[in-house]
Amino acid sequence: MSFDVVIAGGSVAGLFCAREVAKNGYRVLVIEEDFEIGSPEHCGGLVSASGLEELGIVPSAKTLDNHIHSAQLSSPGGTKITLDARKQKIIVVNRREFDKQIAHQAQKNGAEIRVKTSLKDINGASAITSAGTFDAKIIVDARGANSLVQKDRTGALQSAQYEVYADWIEKGLVEVNFDALRYPGFFSWIIPAGNGIGKVGVAGRSINAMQALEKFLEQKGSYSTIRKVFAPIWVKGPVDEFVSGNTVIVGDAAGQSKPTTAGGIYSCGIGGVLAGRAISKFLEIGKSSELDKYQKFWTAKFGKEFEKQLYARKMLERFDNRTVDRIFSSVTPQMLSDISENESFDFHTTALVKLLGVRGSIKVAQTIFGSEIRRLLG
Repeated sequence: MSFDVVIAGGSVAGLFCAREVAKNGYRVLVIEEDFEIGSPEHCGGLVSASGLEELGIVPSAKTLDNHIHSAQLSSPGGTKITLDARKQKIIVVNRREFDKQIAHQAQKNGAEIRVKTSLKDINGASAITSAGTFDAKIIVDARGANSLVQKDRTGALQSAQYEVYADWIEKGLVEVNFDALRYPGFFSWIIPAGNGIGKVGVAGRSINAMQALEKFLEQKGSYSTIRKVFAPIWVKGPVDEFVSGNTVIVGDAAGQSKPTTAGGIYSCGIGGVLAGRAISKFLEIGKSSELDKYQKFWTAKFGKEFEKQLYARKMLERFDNRTVDRIFSSVTPQMLSDISENESFDFHTTALVKLLGVRGSIKVAQTIFGSEIRRLLG
């Protein structure tokens, strides 16, 4: 059986790519190795309303879990700072329903979707799958971070995320906890789906994520677990090439998640959209240069931001708890007000720079990380 495009991976990037190609009248097959679109739900589900609008999504009642009004950041020593998030218009989406909503858009445009079907190999213009071989002019790899981790483990952190019922989860409040000993290079988080229900997770370099998460949960208080997910997250930034011959890579498989937080609904979704448009143009006129525009356009939109996030990550991975505590204790109300009023959830390195004190009163980060700071400011 032949298709114009076969897409391996039925998550955000793959489904947006399918929607864009199918709406131009081309035959598209999406294969997903899991038993259900949207499962397992690796993602925390945070995304800006403006990002969803750009992606062409109006969340349904099932898709929208929560609106975020504030974020509380905690240092290892217990200092807490709170950011007002109302200006950023951040929402929490139910990824199982969100992915299904995109899948429905793709299907309405003409794409065919099959679950419990995995990509085994690519042989020229053939996608060899668990359900047989499909010929295709373009094959899209949207299989997520796992395909990258197999090639380069240095770009991945181990993570664990539980969906829990707990009376200490507050609707509208995201919590982030830094501790270089417990979560080296990352943090723990609480993302509410509502009062008393949400996703609690940890990630870090060279840690047992399950043990770290369960210890964190024990310290928080009583809870009931309703779902557990263990998965690597990619924090090394985009791969060098998004296109190789007739293979196009999108989303987490292309390293399009944020190096600072590993969040990727918006940046990976845009990757899928841009890839789908480039593929459609290639199928229309047959020029390979059209495929190259996908990476060009994505890099123009996210390249500088991701480069700065990578420098910020290098700094954060080298912070010890004493330095983190010093930075937290020196954050001023004016800095918090500036961030709350002006910063974008999708492009947030300016907020990181302010929290590091580069444009405020503290000089700790500048003293220790002068060269990285200069790159962040550039």
